[in-house]
Amino acid sequence: MSEFKFACPVCGQHMMCDASHGGQVMECPTCFQKIAAPQAPAADGKFILTGTKVTERKISTRGFDAAPVAVETEKKFPAGIVIGLIVAALAVGVALFLFRDKIFTHAAPSTPLKTVAATNAPPPPPKPVLVAPPASDTNWMLTLDEAVTPDGPVVGRLHGQDFIAERVSFQNGTLTLRAGTRGPVEFGVFINFSGVPPEALAGKVINVSADTEKAAPVSVRWQDASGAVQKGDYNVGYALRLEFGAVAKNRLAGKIYLCLPDVEKSYLMGKFIANINRPKPKPVTPPPAK
Repeated sequence: MSEFKFACPVCGQHMMCDASHGGQVMECPTCFQKIAAPQAPAADGKFILTGTKVTERKISTRGFDAAPVAVETEKKFPAGIVIGLIVAALAVGVALFLFRDKIFTHAAPSTPLKTVAATNAPPPPPKPVLVAPPASDTNWMLTLDEAVTPDGPVVGRLHGQDFIAERVSFQNGTLTLRAGTRGPVEFGVFINFSGVPPEALAGKVINVSADTEKAAPVSVRWQDASGAVQKGDYNVGYALRLEFGAVAKNRLAGKIYLCLPDVEKSYLMGKFIANINRPKPKPVTPPPAK
């Protein structure tokens, strides 16, 4: 066999190759590159040949072809479609602006939780209606031995008519128990203590029996069948028990039991809180200038 030399095209290393091996692939002992040996030169060749570097590529094995290499290509989006999408978006924006009042509706403000809870809460129970019991031997007596004052508001009967004290006041030494809250007293009772201030009565108990020779004047107002206001005055002959509490916040608390000696057996009894109406102070007149 005749041998010849050829050089590695990568690192220049000289390698020996048999003439019968021309074109075969060899490995460079220096750079380990795959080199295809050149064909054997002519007998009178004076130049050292150079091998060819083998390009790396997938080679089919076991009779199966290697899968083709996928080449990624740049996809171009058609310019016409882009322009159409932009025009459609602008048209939708203009339509929303022009018809915004019809498309969008304003929601009503939500109800606060406290209001909803208050609406769903059960209504408070109605206040009991005061009823004046009719006069009898147990609530109309002209003696105070067995007199009992109930703990409820002042109720009773005056000249055959049911009476409920809607307002109680103390002014200028007079205790007034009346129906209604405004205007002149047309249905009620006045007890006159001759100008005594409320502080002088606080904590006191006053008992007046029917046989007392002189007592505090008691005046009664009521309306007859025609609506005319009538008046009755009593200085003696009635039974009265008044228990006054303390004066607090310009009010005077108390309990009353009163029975009058009229044919209709008028009476009233119960607990009260009287508003104290004090007279306005008189203006001070300065002394005349000298």
